[in-house]
Amino acid sequence: MNEEQELDKIKEISMSQPVVIFKHSTRCSISSTALHRLERTWNGEAMKNTKAYFLDLITYRNISNKIADVFGVVHESPQILIIKNAKCVYKASHLSIAYDEISKNI
Repeated sequence: MNEEQELDKIKEISMSQPVVIFKHSTRCSISSTALHRLERTWNGEAMKNTKAYFLDLITYRNISNKIADVFGVVHESPQILIIKNAKCVYKASHLSIAYDEISKNI
């Protein structure tokens, strides 16, 4: 994700399928750990009907701020959001990010 306009697309897509947004800080070891844990456990087949977005929030901090405004969440890093029907229905941050919890909330 690299443009604020993508948030409108995400809201639209979320009306028909869940959307996951992973906000990652390239400067944070906890963010790297959370990302690697998620990559190791992610089940592509089980998530085939879920659209996933990755945001480098260091490069695109403006988009991270916009996500917080649009979906009514406090900015954290790393952070995962699940969007359904244009609303954030689940969020987790830091080492609370876990595939099992994400899949339960999809």
